[in-house]
Amino acid sequence: MSAVTDRLERLVRQTQAHNRIPAVSAALHRADRPLWTCTVGGTGNDSPLGPRTQFRIGSVTKTFTAALTLQCRDDGLLDLDDPVGRHLDLPAHGELTVRRLLSHTAGLQREPYGDVWDTLRAPDTEQLLADLARAERVLPSGRRFHYSNLGMALLGQLVGRLRGGTWAEVLSDRVLLPLGLTDTTVSPGPAAATGFLVDAYSDEAHPEPPTDFGAVGPAAQLWSTAGDMARWAAFLADPAAVEPAGTVLAPATLDEMRWPVTVTDETLWAGGFGLGLILVPQGDRVMHVGHDGAMPGFLAGVYGRRGGAGTPGAMGCAVLLSSGSASEALDLPHRLLAAAVEHDPAEIEPWRPGPPAPAPLRGMLGRWWGEGYEYVFSWHDGSLRARGAGDPPGKPPAVFAPLPDQPDVFRTVSGREVGELLRLSRDERGTVVRMHWATYRFTRNQETFDRFDFRAGN
Repeated sequence: MSAVTDRLERLVRQTQAHNRIPAVSAALHRADRPLWTCTVGGTGNDSPLGPRTQFRIGSVTKTFTAALTLQCRDDGLLDLDDPVGRHLDLPAHGELTVRRLLSHTAGLQREPYGDVWDTLRAPDTEQLLADLARAERVLPSGRRFHYSNLGMALLGQLVGRLRGGTWAEVLSDRVLLPLGLTDTTVSPGPAAATGFLVDAYSDEAHPEPPTDFGAVGPAAQLWSTAGDMARWAAFLADPAAVEPAGTVLAPATLDEMRWPVTVTDETLWAGGFGLGLILVPQGDRVMHVGHDGAMPGFLAGVYGRRGGAGTPGAMGCAVLLSSGSASEALDLPHRLLAAAVEHDPAEIEPWRPGPPAPAPLRGMLGRWWGEGYEYVFSWHDGSLRARGAGDPPGKPPAVFAPLPDQPDVFRTVSGREVGELLRLSRDERGTVVRMHWATYRFTRNQETFDRFDFRAGN
């Protein structure tokens, strides 16, 4: 393990030195290893730099606001396709839906009305809502990705209104405390790092002024540690491993949040956006999910890893920086995740024999043909599955669940044709002779659509 941690630490130290960052705090969370942390530099004040040092995490805050919004949906307080004006009294833009605001596809302008970044004075709730009439919808709703702090601020107001408290109170009660994120706070503690702008042409690091974002806080207000954020990233990637009870969010809800709603660049297709989450494909069916953050003097990258050989459960990484001008360093969490899997992959679980398939299904296992292509139906881990005979090894199978009142009808619960029905047809002896999956016919021999059987020649 020391060789692996030495390699990870070297990546952090190289990034700090090359990008001239006053302080870097990094952490790696995984279910099969102790939390790994690394800090390099100094806080810029009298406090020592360590794993418990807080940094501003900026727009990583949005992932928490998104989680709170999905909690409201799961509790029946809203529907994602509700217009936000159904729940908030707004002077304008009330027709924009919760789903569009979560995915930054509502077309709402980026910031609240006024010159917030000149004055560093954010509006309070009353002013934020009153000024909506002066804010533009710069694109038609649903047209494309357009990042909006204003939109996420509205969702924070929505959550507070529905729960009967402030956004900060609801966040603490419903996410931070249940997940043990005790170092994540709305305001910085006394030992927080100072944020800097590092001069481009000298070694001077100038401290940035502290800012409180008021009613825009749900978009960018939080402070945290790398350890807390690595755990949060692991939760976003693998909630069942981090919080098995599912009291914060059900795994199915995180699946929904991670599903890509839009690409963030229509020409490159190198990244996407789900419901409050940035999606960064890594190749070989690996996805990093999370968010970056930027506030005056601070940058943050918080990502969990899903998929791919060697990826352990509950894997998340956070890198927090006390420089507002070191954006090249935001690839560090992705490099740390990849290096950890490459040099310290998860243990390979041995295969063990399991119970047989239920008697009514044993005769239908094996090869079938549909639409001219061959598929293999099998029974593994207590469920009926199907794969294309030519599918690459890493492609997930389709998985079926029986309907309780129809023994020969199954629902596709994941993989190809998810949501569609699989129907089995039997002959007088009870043998499955045909299947229909998403209404397409499947037979033991290859057939044309007008039922020419190549094996039989008729």
